[in-house]
Order: sequence, then C-alpha cells, then structure tokens
Amino acid sequence: GINFMDNSWDYHNGRSHRWMGAALKDGYRQKVFLMTKIDGRTKGAAAMQIDESLKALQTDRIDLMQHHEIIRMEDPDRIFAPGGAMEAVVEAQKAGKIRYIGFTGHKDPLVHLRVMEIAAQNNFRFDAVQMPLNVMDAHFRSFEQQVLPVLVKNQIGVLGMKSMGDPYVLRSNTVSPIECLHYAMNLPTSVVITGIDSMQLLDQAFEAARTFKPMDQAQVAAMLNRTREAAAKGQYELYKTTNQFDSTAMNPSWLG
Repeated sequence: GINFMDNSWDYHNGRSHRWMGAALKDGYRQKVFLMTKIDGRTKGAAAMQIDESLKALQTDRIDLMQHHEIIRMEDPDRIFAPGGAMEAVVEAQKAGKIRYIGFTGHKDPLVHLRVMEIAAQNNFRFDAVQMPLNVMDAHFRSFEQQVLPVLVKNQIGVLGMKSMGDPYVLRSNTVSPIECLHYAMNLPTSVVITGIDSMQLLDQAFEAARTFKPMDQAQVAAMLNRTREAAAKGQYELYKTTNQFDSTAMNPSWLG
C-alpha cells in the first residue's frame, strides 16, 4: 500500500497538517512513515514550526523532518549558521521528536550540491534529500545527472518528486502519467512522491505500482529521445525557471 506520508508546515496554510493529523488517529499513525517540512531558517522559527507540526499532526514523533525549499545559494549558510535552523532540528532529534533529517529543493542541482558541501564542513550528514526527478529533468539542469549519483554513493535516501512536473511535463504531450511514474520509479529512488488529491489519481498511483517493471537501457533511451526536444530549454520545468513554485519567496516571513 501507500505508507509514505508527505506534508509541510505551510501546505494550505496549515490545513494539510490538521487533515492528516485527523486521518492518522486511531492506530493509523503507527502504520506510516511520516515526513514533513519546515521553512524556518533561524533556530527560533524552526523550533516554533516543529512544535506546531507535531501538534497539528497529533503525534509526538515525525519520522523525517526536512528543511523545505532550499533554493538559494545562501540557504545552507543560514541553516548551518550559529542560531540557524539546524540547531533546532538537531535538538528536536535529540529530544526524540524527530527520527531523521533531510532537505528539499527544486531550483538548481548546484544548490543541492552546495548544501551537502556546507553540511560536510559542519560534520553533518543528511539522511535524505528530496528533488525533482523526471523525464525532462534528465535533459536540463539535471538533478538526476548531478545530485543523484552523489546521494547513491553516500547512501543517502533519495526522495523523487515532480515526476510529472506539477503537471507541466504532461502538457508537452510526449509522455503519459504512468510513463512519468515508471521513469522515476526506475531510478535508484527510496520513494517516488506523487500528489494524490482525487480517487482517480489514487487509482493511477496504484496502477503505476502494479504495472511497474524495471526498464532496460533501450526503454529509457526511447523515452528520453521522445522528450529531449521539449525539455531542452526547461519550458516544462517551471519550478526551475520561474518563481511561481517558490512559496518562501512569496512568504518571506516564514523563513524567520
């Protein structure tokens, strides 16, 4: 079944946490791996968002807490600075409120690589990293080409998101939803995160899992050849080329 729960402190102004918290009551919490994210870059903002997340999710432990939307080159410096968000997250982990620590981002693989560089300078190793992995990304400012090998080499959990580009990849009319999911699932991912806001999409996710078989090199090459021209300029990956997906840019107060 589907037992990886993705969320964030800021989704739907906190309603997503409250909805999921209500849904996970009565024994369901123990059946899932619960992940959420915080936006705070300061220790104070991060600590507040962690506690608010625990309360809204009606749990005393979050399995994976991630620094959300690390999309600027200065974001890792802010997180790891004295009084930065990492201090709050590590303290929460030591207190048993958090099991694992990761970060997410969708803008540029160079930012992800810099986060891990700054982490290493601070003798810190992330447990998981979330990033776009899809048939378009493979051709343009590619997380698959630049970041994925580093994560695999260092045995860091790989969380693939935006398999359909939210949902612009589908608008290219080069691949189907199931093909998008199968492509991401074929990569060395720990989990492929797919949005489900209707019964139709739930059924689609189940169908993708039911029909998935590892793809050989020829199948992968055929899919990439089909998407190469459409992907070349990033026009179907607007989370990389525009700011319309940058919720923290639109709400800078969330950063603290």
